[in-house]
Amino acid sequence: MNIFRILDSIQQVDGDAAGRLAHTTRRMFMNRIGSSLATVAVPTAFAAVVNKAYGATPSVTEVLNFALTLEYLEETFYFQANRMTNFIPAEYTLVFSQIERHETQHVDFLKGALGSAAVDRPQFDFTYGGAFPDAWTNFMTFITISAALEDTGVRAYKGQAGNLITAPAILEYALQVHSVEARHASLVRRIIGHLKKDPMMKGWITQDQGFPPAVYKGATPESNTVHAGLDAATLSGIGSITRDNVTEAFDEPLTMEEVLAIAGPFIKKMGM
Repeated sequence: MNIFRILDSIQQVDGDAAGRLAHTTRRMFMNRIGSSLATVAVPTAFAAVVNKAYGATPSVTEVLNFALTLEYLEETFYFQANRMTNFIPAEYTLVFSQIERHETQHVDFLKGALGSAAVDRPQFDFTYGGAFPDAWTNFMTFITISAALEDTGVRAYKGQAGNLITAPAILEYALQVHSVEARHASLVRRIIGHLKKDPMMKGWITQDQGFPPAVYKGATPESNTVHAGLDAATLSGIGSITRDNVTEAFDEPLTMEEVLAIAGPFIKKMGM
C-alpha cells in the first residue's frame, strides 16, 4: 500500500466514506493544508476513515513504503539543490552533498528490502503548493524546508518503531536511520542559527517551536513533558531544569496520518 494514495482507494473499502469526507476530497484536503500551514491538522473524519480502511496497525511492507516515500522526498530535494549553480553557499556544499548521499543510501536499502513491492518515486513540488515560491532561489527558504523535512523524518521514524517490533532486523535499521536523520536535523538547525545570527537557535527543538507548525505539533507535540506516565517537568530533584529543558531532552512521534498532512503538499504526482 502507498500511504499517499489512501484517499484514492478509501471509497473501495469504506462505502460510506464519501459522505463523511464530503469536504475532504484529495484535492481540497491538500489545498487546505497548503494554504493553512499555521493550522495544519488531520481532520477527525479523515483519521477515522483511514483507521477503518487500513486498520490501526500497518504492515511492515506498508511502513517501509511509507519510509521510502519520505526518503524519496528528501533525496530528490537535496539532489536538485546540489546541482544548482551557486545556490548553496560554498561553506555548506559538502554538508548538503553528504546529506544527499545518506538519503540515497536510505533509498537504496529500502528499495532492496521491498523488492518488487517498492513504490516508485513520486513527482514533487518543493514550493509546497505555492507556499514556498522561492524554494529554489532563496537559500534561507531552502534550508527552512530542509529543517522541516529532517525534523519530520525524525518524528516519522519514531512513530513507526512500534509497528516494526515483529521485524527486529528492520526495526534496527529504522533506528539507525532515525539517529542519522536527527544528526541532519541538528546540523541544519545550527546552520540556520548561524545564518540568522541567532544564538538562541539550537540544534534541538524547544517546546513546539518551528516552521511549519504542523511539524512540531500533532497528537503528541514536541512540547510534551509526560513520559511513561510521569511529568518530567515536575519531578523532584531536577533543580534548575526548566520545562523548556525537558522538552529539548525528548523527541516525540508523529503518526502516519500526521506525516501525510505535512508531506502531502510536496507530492505532485505519485509513482505507480
